[in-house]
Amino acid sequence: MSATLQAGATAAPSLPAAGSSFYLGMRILPKARREAMYAIYAFCRAVDDIADDGGPRPAREDALARWRQDIEALYAGEVRPATTALAPHIRPFRLDRDGFLDMIDGMEMDVRADIQAPDWATLDIYCDRVASSVGRLSARVFGLPDNEADELAHHLGRALQLTNILRDLDEDAAIGRLYLPREALERAGMQELSPSAVLAHPGLDHACAELVTRARHHYDEADRVMRGQPRRVVRAPRLMEAAYRSVLDRMARRGFASPRTRVRTGKLRLLVSLIRHAFG
Repeated sequence: MSATLQAGATAAPSLPAAGSSFYLGMRILPKARREAMYAIYAFCRAVDDIADDGGPRPAREDALARWRQDIEALYAGEVRPATTALAPHIRPFRLDRDGFLDMIDGMEMDVRADIQAPDWATLDIYCDRVASSVGRLSARVFGLPDNEADELAHHLGRALQLTNILRDLDEDAAIGRLYLPREALERAGMQELSPSAVLAHPGLDHACAELVTRARHHYDEADRVMRGQPRRVVRAPRLMEAAYRSVLDRMARRGFASPRTRVRTGKLRLLVSLIRHAFG
């Protein structure tokens, strides 16, 4: 169990690592928007760390409950230590309370039970809570109008999360999780749906192909939304989309049969995208 959970305190948010793709991608934003994104990132990292902590479930549920209380207090006018970094950005960027609470709801799905082969409907709810919720906050920081912000968040959040699911198959299986949808697994001929059995099954490529197809659909829809916006407003989400779509395409070419070499966002590839979307 982490020292934070042992102490019973809300996890202290941390900034993105200077060399991370997120840090580099947000560097193209103006200072005020960049700092707001770093604050949102720190919140997401804090609650995600709680969900992935190996400690007892009740302790992690309590830690998430404290975050929920801190967010509620923030919107009631009380700034607590955990929300100090977020507080200056709530009003200027019209950050909605539900975006933060939805993210906590998603983390609670991971804490209450290890997700294994959910149906598509449950997986979509999960993607909305852990990814599109962040997109709804982020798109307002970028400067999109509300309707377009929500539509972009819907599609880009799901595309990024499905890409993450495909990329992290082995890491998730190691902690007893499997996010591939039950319907896709059964169509691929699988009956035993434990993480180890699924990842060893010869039909894994077929099952993963459904997620690749759906992710590409969401990337295409996100592109459609971004094409209707001023380039300066969508530079950061275009950079994220380019980096993650490259990962998806390379995984699709590699295939998903074991052994799977991990596909990463190469620094040179990211730099090229950064230059393109920062100055294009």
